[in-house]
Amino acid sequence: MTIPLPARIGLLVVLTTGFYTYVGQLVPQKEVQPPQETAIRADLTTADMVTVGRQIMEGKGLCFTCHTIGKSGVLRFPDLDGVASRAATREPGLSDVEYFAKSIYAPDSFIVPGFNPGMPVINKPPIGLTDQEILCVIAYLQTLGGTATVTLQTSHRYYTAPGAIPPAPPDEKAEPGEKLPLTLPPAQKGETPKAPAAGPTPGKKGEV
Repeated sequence: MTIPLPARIGLLVVLTTGFYTYVGQLVPQKEVQPPQETAIRADLTTADMVTVGRQIMEGKGLCFTCHTIGKSGVLRFPDLDGVASRAATREPGLSDVEYFAKSIYAPDSFIVPGFNPGMPVINKPPIGLTDQEILCVIAYLQTLGGTATVTLQTSHRYYTAPGAIPPAPPDEKAEPGEKLPLTLPPAQKGETPKAPAAGPTPGKKGEV
């Protein structure tokens, strides 16, 4: 008995589909959930920020998708081991905090030699870290070869903490690693503001 060609094709499709369905069931299934939001409390200490920063880099920030710590060889993005000591001298006029902030908010503005651009701007969608979350990430990065100093009241050129005075623009003539001064109004410098110069006193009618 000869089986018609359409029937043979249909049988082959059914057997093939059944085989791949069976194989698919043998593969372990893993449900991927969106990263959990990290609550940034107003009373976080610098030590707390370091812990939160690591959690953000492992989760919501997706930093370890490309970056590594303590690895060598062919790397997609720079390894972060000892990055704190390099950040303080990487660009003239930028402190470590300013360099980290620039690397996060404007990642293509400076490319480490030997690597290509490609890091996303993580304070915008789809990652969308908040300014406070980025401060926590900076706190953690400072511990990779240095000591964390930032707090939730730390300001930099891309973010001014509530109630703080915006930092001055980076000084291009400053030496590498030199801390940037803040521009303070005269009253906060201890100076007495100068009174405005008095204008001419209007004369009475009939006076010259």
